Amino acid sequence: MTTSKHPHLIDLNDYPVSWWKEVVDLGEKIKNNPEVYSGACHNKIMATLFYEPSTRTQMSFQTAMLRLGGRLIGFDNPANSSVSKGETLKDTTKIVSNYADILVMRHPVAGAAKAAALSADCPVINAGDSGHLHPTQTLTDLLTLKCEKGRLDHLTIGLCGDLINGRTVHSLIKAMTCFEGNQFILISTPELKLPSYVKDILTASGCPFREVASLEEVLPELDVLYMTRIQQERFASREAYLAQKDTYILTVKKLKAAKPDMIILHPLPRVDEIEVAVDEDPRAMYFNQARYGMYVRMALIITMLDLNKKDNPTILLRGTTVKGAACKNPNCITCSESYLPKSFLELGNGLLECEYCNERLLLER
Repeated sequence: MTTSKHPHLIDLNDYPVSWWKEVVDLGEKIKNNPEVYSGACHNKIMATLFYEPSTRTQMSFQTAMLRLGGRLIGFDNPANSSVSKGETLKDTTKIVSNYADILVMRHPVAGAAKAAALSADCPVINAGDSGHLHPTQTLTDLLTLKCEKGRLDHLTIGLCGDLINGRTVHSLIKAMTCFEGNQFILISTPELKLPSYVKDILTASGCPFREVASLEEVLPELDVLYMTRIQQERFASREAYLAQKDTYILTVKKLKAAKPDMIILHPLPRVDEIEVAVDEDPRAMYFNQARYGMYVRMALIITMLDLNKKDNPTILLRGTTVKGAACKNPNCITCSESYLPKSFLELGNGLLECEYCNERLLLER
């Protein structure tokens, strides 16, 4: 077992549901009275290390810190840092965490935020690690649902599009299984289906779910429609991307079949999966959703800095190093940062799960 003396947010499920609710409730309080919190982070510095492009996540974190009275350092292009010279993630994290009170990281490799937390000297917040997890988007979604639907339970949630690469989808499903009465409809092509480890979480939670290929077929059932972009950057070739690109497009015409109080969410950016005319529909909440993200990230920054004042060690690795085992996922951080301990959870019958990216491996006997 490997622990850190600092609190980190790598996976929302590392914290109890009661903690999520506290952050979301604080986000709602900030939304209603932002001026009360304008000096909450006076003299604090946040570092934003964004190894891949971002608009909403990066700017909402930066705006959140500025609205709290804090200051910023960091980069939004690794080519402008020592990363371009071959500096390891460990060394970058170690150096920058000496300058900042809190560190926010977006990275194109799964498990990078957890790897960074292993060496950081301040709290680390995962702002998205490849197609793996995106816990702060989930907090954004929870605040949006609380404010716009009035509840987090007994919802029929449709998730549509790129479910295999959608880190926002993975994080949201993991979170929403923790609330009573929720059920899920997974809308995708066979090539873009939800990863098995997330389906296992659904099964273990007892939440009903089903996989379908048609959006129109299930639209009348939904309380929430969570649209996603087909992510070109996650495909091995442009041809593979183009084969999936226009499969799901939400239009004004299709929305006629939906419930009057259904809400439409999207983590953004949008390409062409939601017709621009849909923006005028009162059920379209994706621009409001982005604004809620700023408030909940203000709440999260306050919460993490407050936790850091106390003795709150975070367990980062619970598993063990297994002789002869290495993660087979080429986009796992352990493949590019070779110094990292290759830690696995043992699921039984020789099945292992990488603690960084959740890829599964059957150990040969």
